[in-house]
Amino acid sequence: MKTVLVTAAAAIALTAGLSACSSPASDTGSSKPAASHSAEATTPAAASLSGTFAGLNDKKVAGTAKIDGDTLTLSGFSSDEGPDLHLYLTNGTDEAAVTAGTTLGAVKFDAASQTFKLDGVKAGDFKYVVVHCDKALAVFGAAPLA
Repeated sequence: MKTVLVTAAAAIALTAGLSACSSPASDTGSSKPAASHSAEATTPAAASLSGTFAGLNDKKVAGTAKIDGDTLTLSGFSSDEGPDLHLYLTNGTDEAAVTAGTTLGAVKFDAASQTFKLDGVKAGDFKYVVVHCDKALAVFGAAPLA
């Protein structure tokens, strides 16, 4: 009788543990493989993406962003001056998209040519290169990637 109770308790604990693990895993598992498949599908296309900047929120940003492999290059770049400008890869041009995006580092408003490494970043997962003032929480401009 004692063996049956111990075995039943172990089975219940195992079932509870597996169901607790499988719920989040199935939630993330169901969304991650889809994202993973789409990321893999877009990675070859991400080998070369580019876009032209346009100013947003009454700010001026100009130039082009080009992604080749693991490098993003800005050409002919200029921006209104900001106290803390950074470059982001995002899926939109609002604050929520910037927060959810990936920062590439500080960007100089007056350097026409700049290069950023995309170590470990799948550029094909993103739709925009965004110039953002982190201190003012303001999007200065964006380049849609295609």
